[in-house]
Amino acid sequence: MTRVVELRSDTFTRPTEAMRRAMYEAEVGDDVWNEDPTVHRLEEMAAECTGKEAAVFVTSGTQGNLTAILSHTRSGQEIILGNRSHIFVNEAGGAAALGGVQTRPVTNGPGGRINPDDIRNAIRGTDIHHPPTGLLALENSHNAGGGGVMSPEETALLAGIAHQAGVPVHLDGARLFNAAVAQGVPAAALTAPVDSVTFCLSKGLGSPVGSILCGTSEYIEQARRWRKMLGGGTRQVGILAAAGIVSLTEMVDRLVEDHANARQLAEGLAAIKGIDIDPDSVVTNILFFDVAPDFASTFVERLAERGVRVSGGGGHLRAVTSYEVNRDDIEYALAIINQVAGAELAVA
Repeated sequence: MTRVVELRSDTFTRPTEAMRRAMYEAEVGDDVWNEDPTVHRLEEMAAECTGKEAAVFVTSGTQGNLTAILSHTRSGQEIILGNRSHIFVNEAGGAAALGGVQTRPVTNGPGGRINPDDIRNAIRGTDIHHPPTGLLALENSHNAGGGGVMSPEETALLAGIAHQAGVPVHLDGARLFNAAVAQGVPAAALTAPVDSVTFCLSKGLGSPVGSILCGTSEYIEQARRWRKMLGGGTRQVGILAAAGIVSLTEMVDRLVEDHANARQLAEGLAAIKGIDIDPDSVVTNILFFDVAPDFASTFVERLAERGVRVSGGGGHLRAVTSYEVNRDDIEYALAIINQVAGAELAVA
């Protein structure tokens, strides 16, 4: 049986034994009636760790971000967001299709960073020809930015520009706790400047399903209505929330291991001929590396045949570490990658 090292994403993880036990034993109720005690506990924990008044459990990060956008904006408005942000690139145009909200992308630089002047210049004035700015959406850590992070000070600067113009700010914190752990700060320090935040329980934290949207109590009540309209009103969902509680209590502090493994992988890749990567750019559990485009697809296929799974295309490939990938797995993956790269270069 071929050994498998799953590096395509941290969404491939299976629930831990503690999660499975918690799910089996979960006390449940009807969450549409707001009567599931396990969901209540998870939402209270999420609100506390993000420093917000309230929270609502949603089925996915995409649903959480869309619920957040719809709760902040109205049809005909515009969202400022990064041109490589997950909301803009990977969420199927939901804000436009379901909310009638236009997106206005600004440039994501290295690590996903956004120039403050770009936000200033993107905020609309009162010209009736223009859609009014309804929201600024940020992302931390930044998926397409190789897991790059924003500091509390950077977040406060960007949010302050929006707030000065009367524009609310939403943070897509799918991997919020990776960003917090990487910087040695509490998650609440990264969310304090923003009006709402989503984070995923199924990315890095190991839960099988679920995300959380946090904000003020009034905002979350509005979000619950939008969640219902989006089909997110589930019933005895405490079975899933129970896994989320384990994620918050047992899986956050150990993220340092994933970050260390990602750095080990990056340093090993940098030593392999034919692979281009800057190990110093790796700060969380996501890394990108480049190979020659003409054999990239074959390269990925050959790795998969040997059990090492990475993603990407066009020569720009991605690897993500998780709790199911240990240091020995990293060494094994590097050995396989070195073999495949050498074979491909020999043929080329």
